[in-house]
Amino acid sequence: MGEPAEKQRRATYADLEAVPPNKVAELVRGTLHVFPRPAPRHAWASSGLGAELIGPFQRGRGGPGGWIILDEPELRFPDPDAPGEIDALVPDLAGWRRERMPALPDTAYFELAPDWICEVLSRSTEDVDRDEKMPIYARQGVRHAWLVDPIARTLEVYVLGGDRCWGPAVVHRDAACVRVAPFDAIELDLSVLWAK
Repeated sequence: MGEPAEKQRRATYADLEAVPPNKVAELVRGTLHVFPRPAPRHAWASSGLGAELIGPFQRGRGGPGGWIILDEPELRFPDPDAPGEIDALVPDLAGWRRERMPALPDTAYFELAPDWICEVLSRSTEDVDRDEKMPIYARQGVRHAWLVDPIARTLEVYVLGGDRCWGPAVVHRDAACVRVAPFDAIELDLSVLWAK
């Protein structure tokens, strides 16, 4: 007769803190996910998108301003399945409207859900980004989510519905010039996201 399977221990924030600094670590529903630092095409897409958005939306240069946009902020949300535990997510980019977050917190993390997140997909992160993190962003009320695939050269745009479910994706490809909520005050040339 076989032995009963050992119940897997829930990872804690202490496990996340023990991850070497050259890795990206996230805690999702009690599971620790550890990834390598972003590859060059991933970093290029994330950096390029941030550069396009910060001028008009954070600084108000050629756009309306009114946003705080950050690279790889740590977001901490209560885990509803485990009282006292947290989910700790690190989107590639996140943005908060200044009327909701007029100043940065004094902590090394954010408990206020952003208004917008962007995940840059890679082979090692895509399943976690899509299947595990997107439902948490919806649960926390993030209104806009973008998924950028630097290999397929696509931008998937999601808007949260009143039922806290993501609406169908609107997909933009290649070198399209698009206006996409919540940053539709400017035209975004997607070609700047794809490394040559």
